[in-house]
Amino acid sequence: MGADSEVVAAVFAAFGRRDVEALERLSHPDLELYVRTGRLAGREGPYVGVEGMRAYLADVAMLWAELRPEPDTYVELGDGLVLATGRVFGWGVGRVIDAPAGWLWRVRDGQVVEGRVFDSARAARAAAGLTAEDA
Repeated sequence: MGADSEVVAAVFAAFGRRDVEALERLSHPDLELYVRTGRLAGREGPYVGVEGMRAYLADVAMLWAELRPEPDTYVELGDGLVLATGRVFGWGVGRVIDAPAGWLWRVRDGQVVEGRVFDSARAARAAAGLTAEDA
């Protein structure tokens, strides 16, 4: 696993522990996080910066009794871009999730500067500009 993938894996691990301090250390001041939880919480636009990461965690706690992303594959695409694929599990406030997922992360200077969640690995690959043959 390359250095950028290790940063992304550390973000997932810190999220799993709800380790706010680790997530703050791993989040670039210019972080933009685009996730479904934001839309469910009525948020317009991304969570931004370290304060955005804190707001995201507060929204997760409000909306989900449990939310567990479980990536099983990391692919470094160059220029700090990391594609992760796997599944997401969650339940809370009338919602249950057990579905495939894909994530695109951009890493800069050892911190995540952008994160996006997709409904499938295919959608994440497409957003990264990859075709089925690239998979």
